[in-house]
Amino acid sequence: MESGSVPARPPSYEGVWRFTAPAVDVSVPQARHAVRDLLLRQGVPVHEETVQGLLLIVSELVTNAVKHAALLSPEVAVEVAIGAEWIRVSVEDNHPYRPKALEADYGQTGGRGLLLVREIALESGGACDVEHTASGGKIIWAALPLDPGLARPGEAPSALPPAAPGITSPRRDPSTP
Repeated sequence: MESGSVPARPPSYEGVWRFTAPAVDVSVPQARHAVRDLLLRQGVPVHEETVQGLLLIVSELVTNAVKHAALLSPEVAVEVAIGAEWIRVSVEDNHPYRPKALEADYGQTGGRGLLLVREIALESGGACDVEHTASGGKIIWAALPLDPGLARPGEAPSALPPAAPGITSPRRDPSTP
C-alpha cells in the first residue's frame, strides 16, 4: 500500500440478511418482494436479468418449502448473502427430506422447481445445492454472479458469499435500513 493511501473497504452493499416467514402461500410473494426491496435498498449493482432469475429462484424455493415441508416446518428462513461479485439466496426448513432436481417430464404439471432453479443458476454461471442442517432440516441455496458477463456457465463459482453455517458477516433483518 502506498504511503497516505486508505485501505480498500468492502462495498456498502455486502452483508448477510435473514428473515423468517410462516410456511403459507402468502409468504411466497412476500419473500420475493422482501428480496427485491433489499437489493434496491442496499444499492446492489446487479443486472436486471440476474434480479429476475434470483426472484424466480426465491419463489420456487419458498413455494417448495410451503408445499412440501410445512407439516414439519411451520416456518421457513430466507437468507440473502451478498458479496463483491456474488449473491446467494437460500431457503431453510426443518423437514429432513433432501429433494433432488427432477428430469424434465413434460407430462407432469409440477415437480420441476429444483430443475428450474438449477438451470437458472447454471445458465448465469452460478451454482446451487441442497445441504443438511445440524438440526436435521435442509438448506437449498443458489448463488448467481452480480455481473453475468464475468461468469462462465458450467464453471464452478469462486469467492461465493458465505453459506448459512459459516456466516462471517453480521446478519441483518431486511426490514431495517
